[in-house]
Amino acid sequence: MNFSANALLALGASPVMAHAVEEVEELVVLSGALVINIGTLSTRWIDAMLLAGRKANAMGIPIVLDPVGCGATRFRTTTCLRLIEETRPTVIRGNASEIRALNDGEGITKGVDSLHTPDQALDDARQLSARTGCVVSVSGSVDLIVEGNRKTVRIANGHPMMTHVTGMGCTSSAITGAFLAVNPSAFEAATNAMAVMGVAGEMATEQSVGPGSLQVHFLDALYRLKESDFAQQLKIDYSA
Repeated sequence: MNFSANALLALGASPVMAHAVEEVEELVVLSGALVINIGTLSTRWIDAMLLAGRKANAMGIPIVLDPVGCGATRFRTTTCLRLIEETRPTVIRGNASEIRALNDGEGITKGVDSLHTPDQALDDARQLSARTGCVVSVSGSVDLIVEGNRKTVRIANGHPMMTHVTGMGCTSSAITGAFLAVNPSAFEAATNAMAVMGVAGEMATEQSVGPGSLQVHFLDALYRLKESDFAQQLKIDYSA
């Protein structure tokens, strides 16, 4: 939570990390987007997620769902499926194994780590997107952003060292929420968010000697990002 909040602040967004059932509906009303992250899961938190999601639906506020560890336990998988059904997220962002587990309702993951590549989850992402009406963002060595069978984008930025920092995926979802708050196109917002993650990750890695320093340099990179950085570094393929 701390890392994601700092990343949002570095980009110029205004995060509130709330999970109390007593206040989430009020906070949603004040928000540009809602990010539901099931990383720390409990029955009380699920109640808060459902309240927040339903309120966002009623207010027309976009929702990002991060199905952390979906497929690792039945509890996580059934919770994600319920959240999709009852809160109608705008974007679902997860790793390849989480997306595959969401699509078939079962699946296997290694905790929160992916056992599959994004391309192995491409068909699942397209099916999940078509079934739910969500944009599906699949993170990995090459990120995939999918909208049904109509649109697919690949982003090949980032660095393997990023996988050694806890919360990078959660931060991707948080940044997706920030872009959704200011961009009416969910597909563009999800694409832009993953581009930011990848380019900032590469910039940070150039100055880092390991995961510890990467965290610090990543926040600095987000803060220093310029349009010219994307012109020089972005590796994006719209042809898929």
